Amino acid sequence: MRKSYDVIILGAGSVGTPAAWAMARQGLRTLVIDPVPSPGQGSNKAAIGGIRATHSDPAKIRLCRRSLEIFATWEEQHGQDIGWQQGGYLFVAYTPREEALLKELLATQKAHGLSVDWYGRDAVLEIVPDLRADGLIGGTFSPEDGSASPLLSAHAFWREAARLGADFRFRERPLAILQAGGRVTGVRTDGGEYFAPVVVNAAGALARQVARLAGSDVPVRPDLHEAAITEPVAPFLRPMVVDIRPGPGSASVYFCQHKTGQVIFCITPDPPIWGDDRGETSSFLPLAAPRLLGLMPRLASLRVRRTWRGMYPMTPDGSPIVDWAPEVEGLLHAVGMCGQGFMLSPGLGELLARMVTGSLAPGDQEVLGALALNRTFTTQEALK
Repeated sequence: MRKSYDVIILGAGSVGTPAAWAMARQGLRTLVIDPVPSPGQGSNKAAIGGIRATHSDPAKIRLCRRSLEIFATWEEQHGQDIGWQQGGYLFVAYTPREEALLKELLATQKAHGLSVDWYGRDAVLEIVPDLRADGLIGGTFSPEDGSASPLLSAHAFWREAARLGADFRFRERPLAILQAGGRVTGVRTDGGEYFAPVVVNAAGALARQVARLAGSDVPVRPDLHEAAITEPVAPFLRPMVVDIRPGPGSASVYFCQHKTGQVIFCITPDPPIWGDDRGETSSFLPLAAPRLLGLMPRLASLRVRRTWRGMYPMTPDGSPIVDWAPEVEGLLHAVGMCGQGFMLSPGLGELLARMVTGSLAPGDQEVLGALALNRTFTTQEALK
């Protein structure tokens, strides 16, 4: 029997599951295909769960503002606990370089309606008393940002999408994006053929390989990041703390305490580590620990339970690509989330649904212009 849909999504992770939920809400017959055994088993499960709208890029700000609304109201709307907590984001400044950058970004952030401001040293220490006070100048704090569980969220989006009629085919590997007359007609996997006039490339770190199945290309390659989680302890830290000072082997460090008590942390490697080897290393903790203890000595007594390594699908400028492929009609790229797919995806999923149904909202064209495939990739996103 011919299996036909309105849209096929390749990838059941941070982007694919919210997109399926948004598509199904629009009444689209939706199929999601992924080689993994269940939702969120790719790069999604390596995410640490931070969700913020405090970016330097207006397109990301718009998408993440909507994402925050969805995450913050999910349990109330759907009765599912996704681990959401609204602890805010605190970007700290210990040198004039960070102070100047964070203050400069406030103009853009406030212009787009974000609740964020500069706090002096004493005010920052009231928010996070355990920060090292020596040398602290201040920081920007955005109380409406927060965090949630990536795996619980992926499961929640999958469950709601399926309830609304979306189909999911796990353990199937896409082999070809079918075409006729210069447009997409469907997808062939190792389990069968499925037909639709629209295929969404939401394949994360595998986005380039998936694009090539249709003779298309996207400038996306995976950048390896490691993270760790501690034993659970009593609550003592509400915000995600971010230090963007360059350090030995790292461009930044960030950490928060989850709703369940564990402290989770990550660094941004500098220089980047390109590749797809997800095996954790013996060098990560010796690199991350001094940075963390330099910010918050209290963390010294915590025991690390495990470490892991994930892949950030990076673009040349640190911002996503959301655009129709020029090579074949009906192929929609939603790729290159640069490690921020989890926080971008609910708002992005709704945008993708509007693109597929031809019902763009005011402001969508501005976002799509900034995230276009044919942009010059010259301006770097400051807080990527």
